[in-house]
Amino acid sequence: MIPQVDHVIQMSHAARAKLRPVLASRLSIRTKLAIYKCYIRSRLTYTAPAWYALCSKLQRHRLQAQQNIVLRMISGTGWYVKNDVMARDLKVETLEEFVKMLARRAFSRADAGPYTSLRNLGPHYDRSMKGYQLARALVSKSSNEERCKLTDTGRQTNSRHKGLTQENSVPPEKMSGF
Repeated sequence: MIPQVDHVIQMSHAARAKLRPVLASRLSIRTKLAIYKCYIRSRLTYTAPAWYALCSKLQRHRLQAQQNIVLRMISGTGWYVKNDVMARDLKVETLEEFVKMLARRAFSRADAGPYTSLRNLGPHYDRSMKGYQLARALVSKSSNEERCKLTDTGRQTNSRHKGLTQENSVPPEKMSGF
């Protein structure tokens, strides 16, 4: 994914360079944020639901840094203001939250659409948390409580552990691969 992330960063850097006079001008912050979301963030997140889950932590930080650079340019804040404080004040979500929203929207459209071939497009399979995730795993909850919910009868609802009672099953925190 390194070439993909490098290409996306290069495209957003080129757009930022062309828009620098506008983003550093005296326009209202609301207008500058709209310009950022339209021209730069769209380049950072183009088809991101398909590839963002495959990125390493370092690559995700590099993408988030591009957003932080633009937000700092828009607001005119100094180096002493934390990135999360600046984003909170500008009411801009992180790139990861935005990509999760895009992925949720894409999967729900595919699941609710009229085409049966697109339903359950990227099914969620039980996988080890080691390694990379699938795109559907990006939007699903990854906590142990979702994987091993207990019903009123004491039986686990997870299909992988179906038939095990609460007494003879291993606690979720002791399970390997979770």
